[in-house]
Amino acid sequence: MTQPSAAITFVVKYLAELPAIYNEVYKEQMEIANSKKPGELLNWDDIQKMRYSWNVACEVMRLAPPLQGAFREAINDFIFAGFSIPKGWKLYWSANSTHRNPECFPEPEKFDPTRFEGNGPAPYTYVPFGGGPRMCPGKEYARLEILVFMHNVVRRFKWEKLLPGEKIIVNPMPIPAEGLPVRLHAHKA
Repeated sequence: MTQPSAAITFVVKYLAELPAIYNEVYKEQMEIANSKKPGELLNWDDIQKMRYSWNVACEVMRLAPPLQGAFREAINDFIFAGFSIPKGWKLYWSANSTHRNPECFPEPEKFDPTRFEGNGPAPYTYVPFGGGPRMCPGKEYARLEILVFMHNVVRRFKWEKLLPGEKIIVNPMPIPAEGLPVRLHAHKA
C-alpha cells in the first residue's frame, strides 16, 4: 500500500463515519462538477478550488498518518526535555505522536478540517509527508491523486461501512483489519 492509497482508504472511512463532513465535500465537488461542460476533465484550476476537500484529506492524514515516522541522525549535541542527545545518535520521530499533541492540535482526537484553514498548523507539527529538505518529493502528486479520487467517488456515491467497529492495524502503515468493506449508494441523477 502506498501513502496515497492509505490516505484514500481513510478518507473513505472518515467520510462514511462523518455525514456532515461528507456533505460539505460533496457540495464542493458538485460545484466543481457543475462548472464543467459534459465530458470535460478536471484541470489544475479545479484542483486548486478543492480547499475544503484537501483540508479533510489533511485531517484524515493527521489522524491516520500514512508515514508513521522516520529515523534521523543528530548533527549536533543538544538537550531535549532534560535529556542529553550526543551528535551522531539516531533519533526516531513519530508522526502519530506529533499529530496528537494537544499543544499543537487542541482536542487532538476530534476530526476538525478547520485546523488546516489559513496558514494551518505550525511548521513541523503536521508531518504526514515528513518535513524540511527530506520531505516526500511525491507530496504534490499524492495531493492530486487523493483529490481526483475524492472528486470522482464523492460526486457519484455515498457509502456506508459494513463493519462499523472494524479495528485498525499498523503494518507498517495503518490499514483496516478487514479491508474496510463498504456498500456504495449511487446518487440519483
